[in-house]
Amino acid sequence: MNAFESPEPIETKSASGDYLDLKDAFGDFMTTFESFKESNDEKLAELEGRLGADVLTTEKVERISRALDEQKRAIDTLALKKMRPVLGRDGQPAPSEHKSAFEAYMRQGDDRLLRSLDAKAMSYGSGQDGGYLVPPETETEIGKRLSTLSPIRAIASVRQVSAAVLKKPFSVSGPAVGWVAETAARPQTNTATLAELQFPTMELYAMPAATASLLEDAVVDLDQWISSEVEAAFAEQEGAAFVSGDGNSKPKGFLSYDKVAESAWEWGKVGYTLTGVAGALPAEDASDVLIDTIYALKAGYRQNANWVMNRKTQAAIRKLKDGDGNYLWQPPAAPGQKAMLMGFPLVEAEDMPDIGNDATPVAFGDFGRGYLVVDRAGVRVLRDPYSAKPYVLFYTTKRVGGGVQDFDAIKLLKFGTV
Repeated sequence: MNAFESPEPIETKSASGDYLDLKDAFGDFMTTFESFKESNDEKLAELEGRLGADVLTTEKVERISRALDEQKRAIDTLALKKMRPVLGRDGQPAPSEHKSAFEAYMRQGDDRLLRSLDAKAMSYGSGQDGGYLVPPETETEIGKRLSTLSPIRAIASVRQVSAAVLKKPFSVSGPAVGWVAETAARPQTNTATLAELQFPTMELYAMPAATASLLEDAVVDLDQWISSEVEAAFAEQEGAAFVSGDGNSKPKGFLSYDKVAESAWEWGKVGYTLTGVAGALPAEDASDVLIDTIYALKAGYRQNANWVMNRKTQAAIRKLKDGDGNYLWQPPAAPGQKAMLMGFPLVEAEDMPDIGNDATPVAFGDFGRGYLVVDRAGVRVLRDPYSAKPYVLFYTTKRVGGGVQDFDAIKLLKFGTV
């Protein structure tokens, strides 16, 4: 294609549901990626020819890159739909006693059965305390969907507790050891150094509304309805908090801890490597800074490590090649799997910051060992038929906390010089 030809249009489908089959969506995604590689190679060839990249070629690369992001979201949406239960109840097991009582409360506001269960076991919650706990089946379903929608929760450790605060001792350094001869004296060694970490749980809420027609429709599974209503709201709020929450009435995100250069790292701070360029990757050998970030992590953590970045950062890194001309970013091997960057899975978290001067838009680490999500047992629902007539509001709350539990396990890439 010469500089005066307009690039051929790339036919894409949106993530709004145009795709009907997951296999078709993944096939189109792979086809688009091949088009992206060809166009980006053409752009790089123009740059190497010292003529400068043609504007039309650059626009084509950016358009295909956006199409890749859009098709990836379509694949994720279809994969999530396959996980959801069907609307009816045919063939499903009979509801538990608590679930039947909770459904009567949801549909008619009749809490007599729930009160009778309170008399049998005080673990179900009480209306005068601000609502009733949802059945275990509903709570489990909400937990499953949150792990799918919330990217950090999906790769972090998740602990369920019954108290308001989880206190966890962590061994910063082990006991001193040494070699001795068979008959030599054994002097007393230093004890291990322990740090006590505290993870308070904070209240997260949503307030879905339902019409009387919805509540009276017996075919509608209210457990499924309330799960689908609150899942996106909960996932969006906690996803942002796990990344950058300040710890004030919300979990503390891993980007909110003190950050230091890797050479000055110490316990309680998150280490970072540098790109060496303010607000950008190096013009040459950009992959070297990614390699430095990988090997800033100790070998024991690299086995289960993930990259974490947002869509815009991923689009910039997708264009990078190694010394042999191979793209560093590779598409998922199958629907539902993650893209790979230099052999490690890449998790897309939109709450990560964009590339900018002194920003840290890229994280790398074993988040299963590095970040802890704390869920307090129980999701509570309070039925409110009065505040927004003719709608019935369902004030739904859960308590969740989070924070870094191992500061050795997460490293950042800072787009700066110091």
